[in-house]
Amino acid sequence: MSRVDVVIPCYNYGRFLAACVRGALDDQPGVDVRVLIIDDASQDDSAEIARQLAAGDDRIELRVHTENRGHIATFNEGLIDWADGDYCVLISADDKLCPGALGRAADLMDTHPEVGFVYGEVLKFHDGEPIPPAQTQVRGQAIWPGHEWVAQRFREAHTVVFSPEVVVRTSVQHKVGGYNPDLYHTSDVEMWMRLASVSDVGYIHASQAWKRQHDGMMSNENDELMHLEQRRGAYESVIRQYGDVLPNPAQLSDVVHRQLAKEALWTAARAYDTRQTGKVPVADLERFAFDCWPAAASLGTYRSLQWRRRVGPAIAPYFQPLVWPRLLARETLGLARQVKEKRA
Repeated sequence: MSRVDVVIPCYNYGRFLAACVRGALDDQPGVDVRVLIIDDASQDDSAEIARQLAAGDDRIELRVHTENRGHIATFNEGLIDWADGDYCVLISADDKLCPGALGRAADLMDTHPEVGFVYGEVLKFHDGEPIPPAQTQVRGQAIWPGHEWVAQRFREAHTVVFSPEVVVRTSVQHKVGGYNPDLYHTSDVEMWMRLASVSDVGYIHASQAWKRQHDGMMSNENDELMHLEQRRGAYESVIRQYGDVLPNPAQLSDVVHRQLAKEALWTAARAYDTRQTGKVPVADLERFAFDCWPAAASLGTYRSLQWRRRVGPAIAPYFQPLVWPRLLARETLGLARQVKEKRA
């Protein structure tokens, strides 16, 4: 029977901790599970709740920090310094694993030793709302070559993995190392691509975890520049570390930088549509776009931003239903021409 080590970092989430721990230990047949709770100097009753949980179940270990070390250091303490089972899981104390999630992931990786991590469906819900029912019947699964999976992430410039649903082969986790402290907001985005750079990726078409949404977690356009910069850092870090093993690293870099530049310009343009130019850092977003992809002036989103700047935020909202479809059609036609030229 495979062993799964579950690391649960906790900071001021005492009210959720018991449910998270029970979700990792109960209704998880077919695997041997042990849990490490790491309380990162919480200011609520998290440490006391954790002590009670550990006292009642010898599968639970506890570490309590006397000083707050931050989430990334806490992650790495559990995954790199403690975990040594076949597989490992990192799950925040406010999230919860679905019944059977660990066994489903372990079965796939037991059968396919080339797979470095497995993810599946995540059920999101807002704090205070009922938890949606889990679909625990496997409706299919997929295995992607790691390099192809990484290339798709570069093309989309967005992650499709939310963290609590991921089960990682511990040997692969130790091979790539811990989370990057320089990527405070996107260390997980970088981690999935690092793992996929050295192993294949598995997907289970079933509910694997519940992820709780807090109002304080919600991103807004004022945060978008920071998130763009952090996402850029994640992709550039992967190229620096694994460019020698990934196919066409220069092309991957160009694709993702173009996409990030387009998103920055889109956010800046939307500020005119929503009359938020006084709050959204339009000039900084434009500078980011050109620093990220110097040819950003060729993008339709840049021309749209220029037009909006000329007409101003008082008038721009009235024209957006007419302008965006034309710009989208123009960019689509341009991409089609590029593909045709390359094929020729």
